[in-house]
Amino acid sequence: MADSGNPNQMVFGLDIGTRSIVGTVGYKRGNKFVVVAQCNKEHDTRSMLDGQIHDIGRVAETINDVKKRLEKQIGGELKRVCIAAAGRVLQTMQTHSEVDLEEERTVTAEDIYTLNSVAIEDAYKKFLDENNTELHFYCVGSSPVRYYLNDFVISNLENHKAKVIGVDMIATFLPDDVVDGLYKSVEMAGLEVANLTLEPIAAIQLAIPERFRLLNIALVDVGAGTSDISVTKDGSIIAFGMIPTAGDSLTERIANHCMVDFNGAEIIKRKADTDQVIEYEDIMGTKMTITQKQIKTLLSKDVDEMAKLACNKIKELNGGKSVGAVFVVGGGGMVPGYTDSLAKKLGLQPERVALRGKEVMQDIIFENTELNIDSLLVTPIGICLNYYEESNNFIFVNFNGSKVKLYNNNNLSVMDAAMQTEFQGGGFFPKSGPELEFTINGNKRLIRGKMGEAAVIKVNGTVANLHSPIKENDIIEVQESTAGEAAHMTIGELPEYKSILTVNVNGNNVDLPKYASVGGELQSEYYDIQNGDVIEILDYYTVAQIEKFMDITVAPDSVCMVNNAPADDDTKVYENFSVSWEVTDGTFDSSAYVATNYVEEVIETKDEEEEPQAAAPTVEITVTVNDKPVNLKGKNKYVFVDVFDEIDFDRTRAKGTLITTINGHNAEYMEELHGGETIEIYWEKDRQS
Repeated sequence: MADSGNPNQMVFGLDIGTRSIVGTVGYKRGNKFVVVAQCNKEHDTRSMLDGQIHDIGRVAETINDVKKRLEKQIGGELKRVCIAAAGRVLQTMQTHSEVDLEEERTVTAEDIYTLNSVAIEDAYKKFLDENNTELHFYCVGSSPVRYYLNDFVISNLENHKAKVIGVDMIATFLPDDVVDGLYKSVEMAGLEVANLTLEPIAAIQLAIPERFRLLNIALVDVGAGTSDISVTKDGSIIAFGMIPTAGDSLTERIANHCMVDFNGAEIIKRKADTDQVIEYEDIMGTKMTITQKQIKTLLSKDVDEMAKLACNKIKELNGGKSVGAVFVVGGGGMVPGYTDSLAKKLGLQPERVALRGKEVMQDIIFENTELNIDSLLVTPIGICLNYYEESNNFIFVNFNGSKVKLYNNNNLSVMDAAMQTEFQGGGFFPKSGPELEFTINGNKRLIRGKMGEAAVIKVNGTVANLHSPIKENDIIEVQESTAGEAAHMTIGELPEYKSILTVNVNGNNVDLPKYASVGGELQSEYYDIQNGDVIEILDYYTVAQIEKFMDITVAPDSVCMVNNAPADDDTKVYENFSVSWEVTDGTFDSSAYVATNYVEEVIETKDEEEEPQAAAPTVEITVTVNDKPVNLKGKNKYVFVDVFDEIDFDRTRAKGTLITTINGHNAEYMEELHGGETIEIYWEKDRQS
């Protein structure tokens, strides 16, 4: 704005209130603001209730009337106007939200930002659930009240180790229809909106200068039907609130006591702020008087209740504690005893709760010197001053192809735009794949899926992140995050699983492949565990299972002995137990059976499984077996038992315990070979000799 009194360069501000509309025109001269014209007109009908426009046409007529009167005062035309949305239409929600970091680690600034964003989104969902409204709301303010580290309160989460972090959040929302109603009524009056702010912000603009906002201060704007409350701390306005009690309730008390109409009672209330004795005429036409002291006594209970409600709301918005000071503006705050009662309830010294009027207007120059300068002018002038901040307006951005309107608090980010669309905040963060939950040996086990990829965010084609700043007309593109692979585990990957159970059969050690019971059915180490599986790792074989596995026939009159004690088919045989019985041919050699038949059995099974792949491209690899190179060819992949087809190794007769290793570790018969492995195959007695 220019530093002159040219009407084309002036700021026109409108305070569109429930009872009246106040217009202010002025301009900035250095650090001063010059008020050149003011006009106040009450609504002819109840076209506004509790700060919300109900009859757009009637409100537009009143705005137009105020505009014409101001144009006459300045001798020029007014085309653009600054307005404010009433604080009483703001909706404040409190919520507790948590973020599970999945494993204990150091909390970063990004984690805290994510937590706050999730909390604001939760607050918005909570508000919609509790209010059952289809209206669209804008988040115009939020503040973390307290943080939690693994369920314990902490002032600062960053750099601490935690698995779960939480926050109590206050978030304030403004309904879209209020904004649209204001815009429409102004347009119908032939004006264009130059700037829109909130009434509490406009009041703070003048009542609490920016240099004071580092302090924890509350501003209470006591209007006609409601009292609007805002709180500052650490340089910002951290929360807004409203209580549905204000000046009108006091006016009604005076009207009933003095037997006058509402307007007459309002006059008595205003005079009581300055006059010791007030004269009035009741509805019977009788001239009466009432003293300032009598009015104070009459209103004491109402004033006390109003102060109590304001105190409770201030503490709620400030995290459950009092503030350092309170500034009071608005006509309702002038009633005797209000500031003293509020100070007492907040535990503050009386001088820390005070009306803010003429004393905060040292930088305001009034060309009309006859104007009564008091706290009623704080909000209208603040609306004009807010224009120079070039913030707290509505802007438009493009989010994934959709036009989005945002309330500009001069600190907008990608997340703010996402919240005003159907895009859910969770779409930014990588998701883990489906979990795998099962029971192992009676204990619950949960395996998490792999993490997916985070969202890809671009602002105007440049890679960005969640808290990248945005401005008017920015183009935001977000490719939603993905979920990772589902959790997967086989029986053999369980820590409880050991692949071999060794028992002594007829004097020879036999390695038996270990099994697990899944839902009552035996499964090998290659079984893929499914959700809900009940798994028991079996650390034994029954005598009958050993006979079946070794494919032997026991003599009808043979007595089976387990650890030298008589046993039957159901007797359990554990690690290092001994089993003996006489077979039908009388020459059974258990180690020879295991070394030969089991390998043959695995080879046959493997070949059957691989038969459908015969058409796949073949590869050739070389491994070293017993210090000699061995070529494997003709197949598309190879496993350990393929080696037996290419070496000269007598498997027809056992000569001790068969030892097989791959690169020094015990070989699994189905273990895949890739080439270059060092393999050993020998009978243990041979190596010892």
